[in-house]
Amino acid sequence: MFGPSVEKKDGGGAGSSGSSAGATRARRVQVSCSLQHFPSSSGDVVRRAPDRLRLRGDVLKITQEKQNSLMLSLQMASCSIRFGEGVSREIGMDLRNLGARNVCVMTDGNLSRLPPVAAVLESLAQSGVPYTTYDGVRVEPTDGSFKDAAAFAEAGAFDAFVAVGGGSVIDTCKAANLYSCHPDAHFLDFVNAPIGKGKPVTGALKPLIAVPTTAGTGSETTGVAIFDYEPLKAKTGIASRALRPTLGVVDPRHTLSMPSRVAANSGFDVLCHALESYTALPYHRRAPCPPDPLSRPAYQGSNPISDVWARHALRQVAKYMKRAVCDPEDAEARSAMHLASVFAGIGFGNAGVHLCHGMSYPIAGNVKTHKADGYNVEHPLVPHGLSVVLTAPAVFSFTAPMCPERHLEAAEILGADVSGVKMADAGAVLADTLRDFLFELKVEDGLAAVGYCQDDVPALVRGTVPQERVTKLSPRSHTEDDLTRLFEASMKLY
Repeated sequence: MFGPSVEKKDGGGAGSSGSSAGATRARRVQVSCSLQHFPSSSGDVVRRAPDRLRLRGDVLKITQEKQNSLMLSLQMASCSIRFGEGVSREIGMDLRNLGARNVCVMTDGNLSRLPPVAAVLESLAQSGVPYTTYDGVRVEPTDGSFKDAAAFAEAGAFDAFVAVGGGSVIDTCKAANLYSCHPDAHFLDFVNAPIGKGKPVTGALKPLIAVPTTAGTGSETTGVAIFDYEPLKAKTGIASRALRPTLGVVDPRHTLSMPSRVAANSGFDVLCHALESYTALPYHRRAPCPPDPLSRPAYQGSNPISDVWARHALRQVAKYMKRAVCDPEDAEARSAMHLASVFAGIGFGNAGVHLCHGMSYPIAGNVKTHKADGYNVEHPLVPHGLSVVLTAPAVFSFTAPMCPERHLEAAEILGADVSGVKMADAGAVLADTLRDFLFELKVEDGLAAVGYCQDDVPALVRGTVPQERVTKLSPRSHTEDDLTRLFEASMKLY
């Protein structure tokens, strides 16, 4: 891979300075039984409740303790979003208004030569904001590439960051911002448990403006940064509301340069973000209840607010994704998918994802020789959106019994005729709908088509087990045997 290049430029002039908590509803229980009289050893008569009353009280106590252990409230969070054609030209003014005097612009080697980065750098120059560019971001970043970017950021002592690119760039920039602001932290301190220590982020970070150039990850809205942890050959991440960008600048012109396969794989990420957040374990069934608001997880489970965003994102995907993939010049469809990515990002950024994403991490991390069309990289690659969607038919067939009405509604939004369909068939209907959708968009025929075989399943299962941050949000509990069957069922789609 090309090495990172650093370009130092001064702007044309000096920059100017410038929960809602849900309450448990008490349940009144009437116990209709009379007190009974029992003689004591001294001959006195004592009044005792019958055994069944004491048992009922124990049950109520246990139930209350269980309720107290659940997370019975939710907290919504999202960064500010600015959407519209040409809004990238305002970024220089935003940074000038923040008083930024030493800005780090992060991107990758391919994008550094394309119009989105040129538009951002022109805006900074026009507003007189000094900047340094870093184009060493790795597509599908690793712990090593995160560390490289963080070292660059710490050495540069930047007072603001701009990330121009897809999820890989934005996530790398989040990590660089985090670790440069916490120079004494060990790398695994903030990484999700059980791989890392999962410590909360308590220190302030620098302002970060995210400029997405793909329509998929929704990283411009979330406090999550995902990477390949190479020692385990599995993806993990850092999750904290502190990582959320200060501003997401969503300029639909930037997606017009996406190759069709990149548009497809990005769109599959939107699709699964929406489906998984909508079918996730409900927030009021998530445990344990955090002892402190600072410990409240970013991914809380499906909830009434995230549901709105997830359903709307699904409708956008159903209406526009095929057009956006098949015709790169379809500005309306590309713009709609860019906004759908934001919608899904707000939804899953608070609700979370579950098995498709948890299983995708070892699929991407254990890649052997697969080269993805449309990606100008030297290393083998199963793009994130593709690694997620390949297991989707099997996963939603598995999870459907826990909330069949939601699975059936999702299938209907995606175009299935669900009239007369029984709830017991919801999983099969959604799985078939997804297979048809993927086949029409020329998706590889399962895990076997990207280089995996039956012998790889144990390693894929082992790589999924540590992903409990997301897999525990599955509406249906699962074992390693269940994961084995899901991977086996995903070897071939059609």
